Amino acid sequence: MQPIRRRLFASACALTVLAGSLASPQAQSTGWPNKPIRIVVPSGPGGVTDIRARWLAERLSPALGQPVVVENRAGAGGNLGTAAAVRSAPDGYTLVIVHIGTMALNPHLYANPGYDPMTDIAPITRLGVGPQLLAVHKDVPARTVSELLALARARPGELTFVSPGVGTPGHLASSLLMHLTGIKAIHIPYKGGGQAVQDLIAGHVTFTIEGLTVLKPFVQDGRLRALAVTSAQRAKSMPDVPTMAEAGVPGYELTAWAGIGAPAGTPRPIIDRLYGEIAKVLATPEAIAWFESFGVDPGGEPPDAFAALVRTQYAQFGEVIRALGIKAE
Repeated sequence: MQPIRRRLFASACALTVLAGSLASPQAQSTGWPNKPIRIVVPSGPGGVTDIRARWLAERLSPALGQPVVVENRAGAGGNLGTAAAVRSAPDGYTLVIVHIGTMALNPHLYANPGYDPMTDIAPITRLGVGPQLLAVHKDVPARTVSELLALARARPGELTFVSPGVGTPGHLASSLLMHLTGIKAIHIPYKGGGQAVQDLIAGHVTFTIEGLTVLKPFVQDGRLRALAVTSAQRAKSMPDVPTMAEAGVPGYELTAWAGIGAPAGTPRPIIDRLYGEIAKVLATPEAIAWFESFGVDPGGEPPDAFAALVRTQYAQFGEVIRALGIKAE
């Protein structure tokens, strides 16, 4: 082959490779973002997930060079907003706030939630991870988890626990305790967490498993007694309280969390760019202090680690929900 023809052939090959790269998701994502991005929050304004979404949007917008707006779509325990978000184009311009309820609980509690967290959502990272706390009324004759379990076995079906409602993380946390230990207790659901905690403080019920930040003030003033935290490690804000595993319930681990995802099929380069920018935000001293003010860690796991966690908790809670026959009201 003559030198000129060889150079022309090499140039043609290079153009072919370039054309292929331009058609790839990597190249398609190089112009992203060039318009506003929305974050769908599957609940009303003012809740925990809404507050975290708006906090993130303010910091993500300058990092991406485009407005990041929050859209609230409440209903059906988060199902309506989540389903609407995952039906959007997987182009990086629609994100969705997810949490343990929408990713690991609702698909087992509702006959048709409208989405499948295993196939319809690409997890990006978590935005706040915090333990729950097992607490009893101060007059309950149990100072450890082992003593509470012994009390439940000595008085089967007499102990009671409260939660903000059927299928909520608090309900499932107590159900998981019963599932792993074989104890029986009566569930008293409420329409919200405030009244449930007040009835525990008043001594009308035996115990609850609820957010640490919710229960901590009442533990500090002596009206409630903390027995264990539900995380794998002890809570920084209550270092003297053991984990469930340390307290004699091996295999028990449950943390409440929120996170952010995108419709499945969103190009991986966009997912990686989003994760990189969000991880930078979550690693700042401001973010660490802000999340700690709520008693939680910032989160920030890479997408693959977050997806693995979702798969594990989806399977774990599916087993518990089926075993106990729990259905959403």
